[in-house]
Amino acid sequence: MSVLVCGGAGYIGSHTVSELLDRGEDVVVADNLQKGHKEAVLGGKLMIGDLRDSDFLDKVFSENTIDSVIQFAANSLVGESVKDPLKYYNNNVVSTLSLLSKMKQYGVDKIVFSSTAATYGEPQNIPIMETDPTIPTNPYGQTKLAVEKALKWCYEAYDIKYTALRYFNAAGAHISGKIGEDHNPETHLIPIILQAALGQRDSITIFGDDYNTEDGTCVRDYIHVTDLADAHILALDKMRADGKSNIYNLGNGNGFSVKEVVDITRKVTGVDIKAELGERRPGDPAILVASSEKAKKELNWKPKYNDLGTIIETAWKWHKENPNGFSE
Repeated sequence: MSVLVCGGAGYIGSHTVSELLDRGEDVVVADNLQKGHKEAVLGGKLMIGDLRDSDFLDKVFSENTIDSVIQFAANSLVGESVKDPLKYYNNNVVSTLSLLSKMKQYGVDKIVFSSTAATYGEPQNIPIMETDPTIPTNPYGQTKLAVEKALKWCYEAYDIKYTALRYFNAAGAHISGKIGEDHNPETHLIPIILQAALGQRDSITIFGDDYNTEDGTCVRDYIHVTDLADAHILALDKMRADGKSNIYNLGNGNGFSVKEVVDITRKVTGVDIKAELGERRPGDPAILVASSEKAKKELNWKPKYNDLGTIIETAWKWHKENPNGFSE
């Protein structure tokens, strides 16, 4: 029996594939390589295609004995989603509905869904709880919430069990240095700062310093990518054991401002990284810090890399050894 990892050649997906392989799972990766990299897939069976392609999914499900699915495949840039919402509804919602239809057709009844803390919008409480209102402020968060609602109704109608995991800033790289974060263009804060440390950028831009936070810059909760991968596998284990659906936040409960992340990266790298001030980006909430007490209690999730300095050190190792990312 195989675990199908959709988007398994991407950043979080490839780290999850690595963890699944380490524990002896049989893995099938489905990825259209729009953002993913063949080199990032450390094992298993890679099948290249799009989730919106019915024939491709028939091939995936008919050629393999799929036990369960982990769904990462999505576009995830807040600013881009505001400028081009149709792209996000098409890729994030339509592709997952296509996947769910095939799961129903082939009798596959368990899915772990990679969601986001952006489903909450401007949070009413810090840290954010799973029971807090979900009022997204951008199309990216709205598309993820739309899929969560579809999952709920598929569970009611077809008994397809689901776990939705809401998190915000994945960071770091595999502790071995074998795989890491490689996006083109890069939009995530930590790798952008590290590109500046490597001399690939003259400076980094801080988008707004007038938010209602201690130093005026946005505050986010950073989680090591391997800890995120482990949570997806624990969620799958729980569904296999009890057949229940659920939603969990994933975070370390500590928020760091953009300025703090820049300062810590300067210390880790030993480089005096230049930072310039830019305008706010549309759709960016001031603070997103998640409570993950529910995941720790019910999934027995125990993050290993809680310290932001350690997270940045693993990313720095990857970027120094792979300054141009994956070679292909």
